[in-house]
Amino acid sequence: MKKRILNNKLVAVVRIRGTVNVRGDITETLKRLNLKRVSNCTVIKVNDSYDGMLKKCSDYVAFGEVDEPTLTKLLERHAKGFTAKEIIEGKYDAEKFAACIPFRLHPPRHGYKSTKRNVSQGGSLGYMGPKINELLGRMV
Repeated sequence: MKKRILNNKLVAVVRIRGTVNVRGDITETLKRLNLKRVSNCTVIKVNDSYDGMLKKCSDYVAFGEVDEPTLTKLLERHAKGFTAKEIIEGKYDAEKFAACIPFRLHPPRHGYKSTKRNVSQGGSLGYMGPKINELLGRMV
């Protein structure tokens, strides 16, 4: 498996699959990522503990590095009073931002590629890298 270097990067995580017939530890991990429903999105700054959480629930979410224009569009629609530059630089009120998360998005226009396969197999699950911006653009 390739080693991903996501430490200290801003990552968008989108929940794609539901919780029916899911192990309890994965359900708990999704709750800790604040992804309680399908099509919810959260933006996190990855450290080692978040990296382990993303690996554990990678069969239920899509995640990747979010860029500034996509983050700006997401914040304009769902988190009034924040700018992408503040979030990227870390100069924001964490309590107010936590009240905005998770972002409730629409299902993507033209659908997902596959909700049962990983990105490397032609699906939509797991680590997408910068392709997550395309998915978020279709969901906002």
